[in-house]
Amino acid sequence: MKNDVFSCRHIGISEQDEEQMLRKIGVKSLDELIDKTIPANIRLKEQLALPKAMTEYEFGQHIAELAAKNKLYTTYIGMGWYNTITPAVIQRNVFENPVWYTSYTPYQAEVSQGRLEALMNFQTAVCDLTGMPLSNCSLLDEATAAAEAVTMMYALRPRDMQKSGANIVFVDENIFPQTLAVMTTRALPQGIELRTGKWNEMEFTPGIFACILQYPDTNGNVEDYRDFVEKAHAANCKVAVAADILSLALLTPPGEWGADIVFGTTQRLGTPMFYGGPSAAYFATRDEYKRNMPGRIIGWSKDKYGKLCYRMALQTREQHIKREKATSNICTAQALLATMAGFYAVYHGPKGIHTIAERIHSIAVFLEKSINKLGYKQVNTQYFDTLRFALPDTISAQQIRTIALSKEVNLRYFKNGDVGMSIDETTDVPAVNILLSIFAIAAGKDWEKICEIPMGNNISKSLKRQSAYLTHEVFNKYHTETEMMRYIKRLDRKDVSLAHSMISLGSCTMKLNAAAEMLPLSRPEFMNIHPLVPEDQAEGYRKLIDNLSDELKTITGFAGVSLQPNSGAAGEYAGLRVIRAYLEHIGQGHRNKVLIPASAHGTNPASAIQAGFAIVTCACDAHGNVDMEDLRA
Repeated sequence: MKNDVFSCRHIGISEQDEEQMLRKIGVKSLDELIDKTIPANIRLKEQLALPKAMTEYEFGQHIAELAAKNKLYTTYIGMGWYNTITPAVIQRNVFENPVWYTSYTPYQAEVSQGRLEALMNFQTAVCDLTGMPLSNCSLLDEATAAAEAVTMMYALRPRDMQKSGANIVFVDENIFPQTLAVMTTRALPQGIELRTGKWNEMEFTPGIFACILQYPDTNGNVEDYRDFVEKAHAANCKVAVAADILSLALLTPPGEWGADIVFGTTQRLGTPMFYGGPSAAYFATRDEYKRNMPGRIIGWSKDKYGKLCYRMALQTREQHIKREKATSNICTAQALLATMAGFYAVYHGPKGIHTIAERIHSIAVFLEKSINKLGYKQVNTQYFDTLRFALPDTISAQQIRTIALSKEVNLRYFKNGDVGMSIDETTDVPAVNILLSIFAIAAGKDWEKICEIPMGNNISKSLKRQSAYLTHEVFNKYHTETEMMRYIKRLDRKDVSLAHSMISLGSCTMKLNAAAEMLPLSRPEFMNIHPLVPEDQAEGYRKLIDNLSDELKTITGFAGVSLQPNSGAAGEYAGLRVIRAYLEHIGQGHRNKVLIPASAHGTNPASAIQAGFAIVTCACDAHGNVDMEDLRA
């Protein structure tokens, strides 16, 4: 049936409108229109060698087959990704609701009040949990947020440091490896040097302008950085902290011990892991740095009638205004996922968030005591959710791995032979019994099955959070599903999305993913897979990635494809970075100028600057067409 073909339902315009438009233009068919508008010498002579298009039904079957190839093991790898419970009221009414997933960037505040309020909730939750006065309404992910922190601190160097050319950032060696990798890529073309080492052995030298710390660190250890931050500030250095946002329900927040920037991911606040896929990063800073903070800030304003309303604030900071002076190419937010994280905080409230964090920590405390009794030694002195065990000489990590895999469990295996685990919101009594059995079997010992987990806390007084959080009324009144559903509905009624009408703003963000494409995102086989599981457990994901890559290679005519960039601006940055690397590789790194039309999107010059290029602006006419004479000149 023709109507079942995906393109008939989802691409372009109705048949009646098409006929009328073709008549108006004066052509008989779309083929004739293409013949008359696109020069023959740049057109493909043959059809693209792509597989036959699927119907929606066939696509559904295909995706189900791919999902079945993924293996859902219980995963305790941690390192920035944790299993979480998305409240059904949020999954059904936000994540799966086109009012929330098709809405446009809230440039027009009068048709975006619902979304803007939801994002303000997110910002408020971030400020409360981090102990910082100001937050943006999300960035792309934790690693790029770290890179943005480096660039921001570089721009904030005092005049004497700028004059002396101070360009070193000290990074504690116990940072997440993926964060360090992205920071390194981004720092190199800007002439910034990253220096890793132990935070407690570091000497402040004049070339160092900033420091990055992880809290808790990649091993799960929680350090007291108070004295270090004081020394850094005395040496005129800024300090940025990558913090696990859920741990801050129990741990003293970095804002209370002097951090200048706090960033991280909000994935733990109800967003599935999606094999390392999208989750909203957060970024918070001091009020005096608000004009340097990347991303979007939602603020309160008064309209012309004196009525309070929400809007995007301080947009003069953004790259579409500054262009060649921009220090960031961020022109977006993970709005849908930030909204979900904000609603998660609203739904659970301060007591709920504290209970979730306390339960996770209690399970970790119980497992430490129980596994130590079996002859292992837990090495983290202070921790929130992550344990690291040194094994007795008689037991190898490979033995543990074999037993764990037989029970469909993924643990973390350190290079030195230690074995780790990060407890999460989904860990329950049966899961704890399985974990105990793995270590007991490896040690050849009996263990006692448990029926409940006692509350426990081993966080020292100096690291324990004393301050209140989520005190605003919005976090303290919508804790039943009915109230929450009504609140979400009240907000979505204040918005215009593609569920209401066409949105007459043109941009790179105008797109609608069809419901058939969105449905698979709600399948647990795609939602609940950690990005660092063994590859044979993610065969469906690998196949999906390979299929898409092969088809994109055919469409673009290129030899390789990266699916890593998670925004258009990140994609153009990646392309420019490849070009720069290629020029350096062939000994032509001195070729550093990029011609960019004056009518180009603001991210274009911003990305080029971040990739280490110099910008030459090319003139355009009033319609945005490139002035060919100026281009030649």
